[in-house]
Amino acid sequence: MELLNVLAAAFGAFALGSVWYMVLAEPWMQDAKVPRGPDGKPQGGMTPGIFAASFLLQLVVAGMMRHVFALSGIDSAGAGIVAGIGIGLFFITPWITLNNLYGMRPLRLSLIDGGYATLACAVMGLILTLF
Repeated sequence: MELLNVLAAAFGAFALGSVWYMVLAEPWMQDAKVPRGPDGKPQGGMTPGIFAASFLLQLVVAGMMRHVFALSGIDSAGAGIVAGIGIGLFFITPWITLNNLYGMRPLRLSLIDGGYATLACAVMGLILTLF
């Protein structure tokens, strides 16, 4: 059952990401300096491998969050959401921002990616505690 829980949490975060980055595609591509073709789309396009790797990486995060939740006794939906927000906002977002600072990327890129990480971890935390 724990595997299904982790899979569901990763899927929830992945689905949120598809909406988040569709809405914020233009500013994200500008700030990330994604090379684009004449049609305005990323050169080379998005391959299925990118989406598969993205889901697998989110599966790793969901699995570790489940482990941390079990060790910490986090078992209510509210606690799961708060813990997820904390993980996204205070672990993942600072690291993203650190990488972007050294890459001399705009702050807006950190806000877009960190905002997604925070919301995605909140979704994962909710789903992990609903099972």
